[in-house]
Amino acid sequence: MAFFSSAINILQTLVVAIGAGLGVWGVINLMEGYGNDNPGANAYVS
Repeated sequence: MAFFSSAINILQTLVVAIGAGLGVWGVINLMEGYGNDNPGANAYVS
C-alpha cells in the first residue's frame, strides 16, 4: 500500500507542475497578445 501512496504523491506533484507550467505559458501568451511587435496582427479590412 505504501507503493500506491508514493505513486499518488508523485502523480499529484506532476499534475501540479504541469498545471503551473501551462498557467505560466498562458500568461506569457496573453501578455504577448498586447505587444506591438507584430503590426500584421493589427491589420484589418475596412
